[in-house]
Amino acid sequence: MGSGEEGTSAGAGAPAGKVAASFGSWASPIGIDLVAGSAITLAEPQPDGDDVYWIEGRPSEGGRRTLMRRTPDGATRELTPEPFNVRSRVHEYGGGSFRVDGGRIVASSFSDGRLWSIDPQGGRPPEAITPAGPWRYADLRFDPVRPLLYAVRETHDAVEDRPSSVLNDVVAISLDGSGDIRDLVRGPDFVAAPRPSPDGSLLAWLEWDHPDMPWDTTRLRVAPISVDGFLGEARTVAGGPGISVTQPEWSSRAILHFVSDETAWWNLYALDGPDALDGAARNLAPMDAELGDPAWIFDRSSYALTDDGGILAVARADGGDALFRIAPDGTVTAVDLPFTELEGLRLAGGLAVVLAAGPHDGPVLLRLDPATGRPSGVLARSLTEPLDVDALPAAEPITFATTGGATARALFFPPASGAFEGPGGERPPLIVLSHGGPTSAASSALSLDRAFFTSRGIAVVDVDYRGSTGYGRPYRDALKGRWGIADVDDCVAAARFLAGRGDVDPARMAIRGGSAGGYTTLAALTFRPEVFAAGISHYGIADLELIHADSHKFEARYEESLVAPWDTDRDVYVERSPIHFLDRVRAPMLLCQGLDDKVVPPTQLAAMVAEFTARGLPHVAMTFEGEGHGFRRAATKHAVYRAELAFLGRVFGFTPADGVEPMEIRGL
Repeated sequence: MGSGEEGTSAGAGAPAGKVAASFGSWASPIGIDLVAGSAITLAEPQPDGDDVYWIEGRPSEGGRRTLMRRTPDGATRELTPEPFNVRSRVHEYGGGSFRVDGGRIVASSFSDGRLWSIDPQGGRPPEAITPAGPWRYADLRFDPVRPLLYAVRETHDAVEDRPSSVLNDVVAISLDGSGDIRDLVRGPDFVAAPRPSPDGSLLAWLEWDHPDMPWDTTRLRVAPISVDGFLGEARTVAGGPGISVTQPEWSSRAILHFVSDETAWWNLYALDGPDALDGAARNLAPMDAELGDPAWIFDRSSYALTDDGGILAVARADGGDALFRIAPDGTVTAVDLPFTELEGLRLAGGLAVVLAAGPHDGPVLLRLDPATGRPSGVLARSLTEPLDVDALPAAEPITFATTGGATARALFFPPASGAFEGPGGERPPLIVLSHGGPTSAASSALSLDRAFFTSRGIAVVDVDYRGSTGYGRPYRDALKGRWGIADVDDCVAAARFLAGRGDVDPARMAIRGGSAGGYTTLAALTFRPEVFAAGISHYGIADLELIHADSHKFEARYEESLVAPWDTDRDVYVERSPIHFLDRVRAPMLLCQGLDDKVVPPTQLAAMVAEFTARGLPHVAMTFEGEGHGFRRAATKHAVYRAELAFLGRVFGFTPADGVEPMEIRGL
């Protein structure tokens, strides 16, 4: 599995000025410090009047998320200095962690789960508005006429925090200082998106029950709000068995909009007929594209309603996002933007914002003209320093045949460098990325994670295996009952497709993924051991039975749609769990796990390491205190990237240019 000798001069066919060096050994401007901690994250943008608010995630501060405000004069102020961490843990994944309206700000604190009132000037300390206790809050909205805040509340049993004991309901929190919190919606297993109408007369919300996930079946419900803030009789106005409804929003004219996949694509609808809420919903812009996405986190926003009855909407198709304007008369016009990934589209008054990223652009907070959708300024950037464009890979969308006569999709990123070229006759190693979710999607936007490898001479293919989002419901549902099979087949097919074209070295192919992608990684190494020479798993699932037993409420029965009903087909869980078949593994593995992970418990790693050790299988295991599901701290990311580079160099036979220590791999 070694590579060719390192070259020190330009090789045959190399562009003038480039140095020929073995793939993997190239010096890169995408340094470990840069990829581990220099880039901040941007999330949850909200315009309010002439101001814009957003969440800034800082790896250098242990992944703490802080609330930022930008005023029309261009000044940016932090409103929640350390140690306040603006983050919700409802469903464990959070989202919808703050709300601002008319200068009133309420935010969730990660440390205690309480809601706090935040001073928009940043001058006074936050003040708690909910009591201490086993509660978490998300997806906040102010009542337009009453001193109330609507929220999704999650209650955990203080003694025995098990999925069956967790309650999720919609509550109304009094803002008059009384401390009163009243239950409005209780009974469904899950609730989301409480949205009061502009005059405060109606409340809309979403609900669903086990074993469904919100991208399987949801119900959009509406009920009248009495003068004293209680709800009247509720009725279902959209959704139902086999239909996923998401993102309900009222227009200023009290028309209820939502996204539904009843046509097999998440399209935008309005209840605006003569019977309004009692009538049939109208598809505002029928298209074979997704105007919504899986609700892993709260308060996603892929469209925004303008005061003149127009709409700005983000639609995803063929592995990328596009912005459209839907005029009041129904005319749909594409908006030309130099970005391929868009999220968090919001509009208030005359101000619209969206988070945007492109092949050479890290995420930016972009201001848009509400009338046209065209950009009118950048308000914040995730990267403060420009990058060497020559070191950034260009995505090639690929489609390829996979099992069952199906077609799968991926984005291929070949090695890229302004200074280095591979020696003649050598093909680069390949990393196959298996994304999480598994209903997530590959991204064509700049990824420092990908560029970290491609700029060193390692090719990357990001696989949109069956089950991924962005290709319609049939593609998303194609993984049902076939998790650990169809996803693995598609990752294998992508690798073999690229090897067959001559793009990569078939003897030096690795697979890498986190969470559900970690499971795909482990399953590929276990059940298809002839394909990959190495594997890297971040908080991956090894034992599906443990996931069934230990998972949190939101995902407590998710695996039943992906694998099989637990009560009748438990043997299928055993058959697809890598932990029981580790004697088949041939390739060395690097395993990374946060010890505070509630989604994939550390017991998964402990069981796997015990088996690897007992069988003498080559592996390296790394654990991190204070990290949950997803690594947020710069120090953790730094350690992981150094380890990954050393691991791949050891397995594939190249010497990284970064001065990392050679890695000893137990059992190799």
